[in-house]
Amino acid sequence: MGAGVVALGWVFTSTSAVAERAVPIPAAKLDVPRGTGPQVAVFAGGCFWGLEAVFEHVRGVRSVQSGYAGGTAATANYDEVSTERTGHAEAVRIVYDPAQVSYAILLRVFFSVAHDPTQLNRQTPDVGPSYRSAVFPQTPQQRMVAQRYMAQLGAAKSYPRPIATKIEGGAFYPAEAYHQNFWRKNPTHPYIVRWDKPKVAAFRAGFPTLAR
Repeated sequence: MGAGVVALGWVFTSTSAVAERAVPIPAAKLDVPRGTGPQVAVFAGGCFWGLEAVFEHVRGVRSVQSGYAGGTAATANYDEVSTERTGHAEAVRIVYDPAQVSYAILLRVFFSVAHDPTQLNRQTPDVGPSYRSAVFPQTPQQRMVAQRYMAQLGAAKSYPRPIATKIEGGAFYPAEAYHQNFWRKNPTHPYIVRWDKPKVAAFRAGFPTLAR
């Protein structure tokens, strides 16, 4: 995706490393109330291909859509977002069933295997603010859960470096059709093989009861 190349960091070294980087289970008070009916979560953390690949394997997730969050509709397209001047982040919109998986658990997946939350304005191998780590709460309840869970992660010293993730606002705009289900349509693409398949494998290893 991006032009920058950096060395493979501490996060996706191997599926066996999942236990070493496991983050705390959300405190019980963050896991309720779950609500009823389909709900939406929006996360950004590097190339949206990988986020989409991971969350489509989560039991209770109904759909995942790649797109852009944090900027305006006028520049919500790949060519302009790639200039790193639009304010967007590559993101995914997740529709999930709260009876099967909670927002807090989705956050746990996001912070453990979906990306490295300690990287600032980059996500190996992509560099720039469009690849930043961010949570876009869709409700006041989600904002509260995200704030408290990030505080829990900090208190637990879950990472060797500070968390760079920001809680932001802004609308979500779907990406171009060729970006949707990219990892499914292009399983042998070098980027997918190198960066995204290991994330899915790490999710399956670290969350066996949540994987489908």
